[in-house]
Amino acid sequence: QVQLVESGGGLVQAGGSLRLSCAVSGRVFSDYGLGWFRQAPGKEREFVATIDWNGRHTDYADPVKDRFTITRDDAKSTVYLQANSLKPTDTAVYYCAARRGGSTGNAITHYDYWGQGTQVTVSS
Repeated sequence: QVQLVESGGGLVQAGGSLRLSCAVSGRVFSDYGLGWFRQAPGKEREFVATIDWNGRHTDYADPVKDRFTITRDDAKSTVYLQANSLKPTDTAVYYCAARRGGSTGNAITHYDYWGQGTQVTVSS
């Protein structure tokens, strides 16, 4: 069984930055593609960013391109989301997810395991 634990959320002013972390345990970390999703109040969960098993391929949702960066550290079995130039519209619970096979994925249905989420609130 794979477990994912997010951290790093919090309250930040517009224009600020946060780095979210997701520690993955239970299986071989490099076997998995990884992703970040978010869910704002009253909205559906949406794709944010994804990275493949060796970090060579990434993909981002249009609203976060050029502001967010996804990376992974296999030695620490951790995936990160560096979020810069934050906007109030980025306010949401952020979830990390893992998918077997190692490739990237931009849909909820692509993923097999999920964390519990970390709250990000951006004030104006």
